[in-house]
Amino acid sequence: MKPDSSTKTDISFDDFQSQILNDYEMAVTSRECSLLGRREVLSGKAKFGIFGDGKELPQLAMARAFQDGDFRSGYYRDQTFMMALGHLSPKEFFHGLYATTDIAKEPMSAGRQMGGHFVTHSLNEDGTWKNLTKQKNSSADISCTAGQMPRLLGLAQASKIYRNLKDIEQTNFSVNGNEVAWGTIGNASTSEGHFFETINAAGVLQVPLVMCVWDDAYGISVPAEFHTTKGDISEILKGLQRDDNNDGYEILKVSGWDYTALIHAFENASEIARENHIPVLIHVTELTQPQGHSTSGSHERYKSEDRLAWERENDCNKRFREWILENGIYTEEDLKSLERDIKQKVRAAKKEAWAEFLEPHLSSKKQLVQLLENAAEKSPNRTFISKLKNDLIAIEEPLKKDLAAKSRKALRYLVGENTPAKLHLQQWTEKFMASTQPKFSSHLYNELSNKAINIESLEPSYSNDAEQVDGRVILRDNFDILFEKYPEALVFGEDTGNIGDVNQGLEGLQKKYGPLRVSDTGIRETTIIGQGIGLALRGLRPIAEIQYLDYILYALQTLSDDLATLLYRTVGKQKAPLIVRTRGHRLEGIWHSGSQMGGLIHLLRGMYILVPRNMTQAAGFYNTLMKSDEPALVIESLNGYRLKEKKPANLGEFCTPIGKVETIKEGQDITLLSYGSTLRIVEKVAQELVELGVDAEVIDAQSLLPFDLEHDLAKSIKKTNRLLVIDEDVPGGCSAYLLQEIIEKQGAYKYLDSAPQTLTAKSHRPAYASDGDYFSKPNAEDIFEKVYEIMHEVDPKSYPALR
Repeated sequence: MKPDSSTKTDISFDDFQSQILNDYEMAVTSRECSLLGRREVLSGKAKFGIFGDGKELPQLAMARAFQDGDFRSGYYRDQTFMMALGHLSPKEFFHGLYATTDIAKEPMSAGRQMGGHFVTHSLNEDGTWKNLTKQKNSSADISCTAGQMPRLLGLAQASKIYRNLKDIEQTNFSVNGNEVAWGTIGNASTSEGHFFETINAAGVLQVPLVMCVWDDAYGISVPAEFHTTKGDISEILKGLQRDDNNDGYEILKVSGWDYTALIHAFENASEIARENHIPVLIHVTELTQPQGHSTSGSHERYKSEDRLAWERENDCNKRFREWILENGIYTEEDLKSLERDIKQKVRAAKKEAWAEFLEPHLSSKKQLVQLLENAAEKSPNRTFISKLKNDLIAIEEPLKKDLAAKSRKALRYLVGENTPAKLHLQQWTEKFMASTQPKFSSHLYNELSNKAINIESLEPSYSNDAEQVDGRVILRDNFDILFEKYPEALVFGEDTGNIGDVNQGLEGLQKKYGPLRVSDTGIRETTIIGQGIGLALRGLRPIAEIQYLDYILYALQTLSDDLATLLYRTVGKQKAPLIVRTRGHRLEGIWHSGSQMGGLIHLLRGMYILVPRNMTQAAGFYNTLMKSDEPALVIESLNGYRLKEKKPANLGEFCTPIGKVETIKEGQDITLLSYGSTLRIVEKVAQELVELGVDAEVIDAQSLLPFDLEHDLAKSIKKTNRLLVIDEDVPGGCSAYLLQEIIEKQGAYKYLDSAPQTLTAKSHRPAYASDGDYFSKPNAEDIFEKVYEIMHEVDPKSYPALR
């Protein structure tokens, strides 16, 4: 479809002239920031730069169509857009380039991400939501190419949910679902699977999404024909174009230097998506990249002279300027005067930002120099300390690491001394480290009082005649109560809706709550997670179901790079309390073994990872998580759905604690730690060991991230003096993590009389044969013999060798 050239509202010539001037001023300001930004990197003041030069005009058009309540999910060249919305000043741009660690000065990430990564603040200081309908919103960017796409789907779907579910409280989040989710991406990154999966899912769901492709015909040094069939993304997506008989996309194509066509295209796209909830693709072509891909190289190395000449002639800012002059909107002198003023303002902003970046460092340097001088004065190691002092003085523009390194090294030369000067240096160093480290490490998890580990534990209660039911029934009835209690809760996944998940843990709930709250999805794990992230960013409480734990691998990049880092990379300014529900453990088959825990606990720091041994525990975790607002992965035991459990009387209320272990059987001789389905085998073996006089203590980890915050394992080992960790993950996987937590972090090494040991699965994945589990993962005989071997070493007379 060609963009409609009409506008929704007529404006006066004065207003039109003012709009043009504002847009030109913003385009020139952004370009000047890009040009100076590159110089700052090449001068060494910044490490790396990737800028939005050459993309200014379409971003200005997008900003004009962007309304309060809308959300952006974009990539690292959208600086002009953020400036046009008033969310990024030139000084903040340079603070981002310098990676200033002050959120007030660098509001995008306080230096945790490189410049060009943008965010708006969705949360108040106390963690409550701001009114997102009264501001223009940007979800937090990530660097990963196309990584912004999955969450875009959820941001758009939230409008559909709010428009169609009237019993959800919309205040702060939506005005009848009128909000549009805007995505931006470079043309080369449309080759990524995340892009195609999201585009397809948005077409199926028919959500208000506008996907903007900035096409400058290259992906770093590789031209478009190597990235895209026919070299044209809108050409190959023509099959998605809607018609009179089929839903689909509206597809618009527009030149990136054509100001009026861009304004109309984005206005049309906004109207189509906003009013009708129809997704739109805007393919913005004929863009340029005047400074190349980034500061790490020069595009003159891979672009022909003809291409470079074409880019100089068709630079969007240049063409915009020519259009202004040709139409007599402003004179040459007017524009030259404006350009001079802009250059002065941007240079001043750069200078101010650098001075503000340096000021606390210089102040700390002054203090430290004096402290080093005092410490050196009477020290036998005066020469060495003085050298450190002089080296520090020579650093004209110190960083925090320079100050920390010099002060800490100086203390090495003061070992054994007992002087006021040494004490003052120690105190300064401790205070400096205590105040500086959080600038780089805070907000991996919620730091407010409502964090999940603070939710009070509540045991399941049972009536005298409590019935024994399949575990799945406990889950189903618990979810039923949660959906009654939380109208903003919704669940979706493969086979989740109509049949109530593959194990009927949601049986009948779609019929009761409708297909928007309990819904089926296509086979597309990455965008199932993306749906959840985007919905959670807009105030809903999604549960994204991944059918089996092994399928998590399809979505691992999105979970790791986006969800798990969100709170951290926004310094607590955005949150996405997504619950990921899946099932695994004790399975046969290379691709359905369900035990890749070691990878998950390391790649998903920033999420909770919970491993309930039965469905009552699992239900309690869901209840706990719904009372908090943090992301979590809950892994139910696949072989537990049909096992009988007593049905609690307080479904929807009892809470399984996060970060606490549970002692299943007390004992005196050895501590056995496990989790999930393997724990049932450990329990059985513990009873068999009693027959030979071995009294094992059995502990359920329950929660892997975080693990045993009260250090109950150390208390157990203090009693038993021995430890065996039984884990169905590969050698060196989760068991190694648990050992570090217990032996190193909890200091349990002090209580051991035997070497701590692990019993894990084999290095290969489990074979598919019916006995593949037995010969691939720890079985009852393995566990028995390992414990007996440990006891044999302790007392070979009482426990003679088995074989």
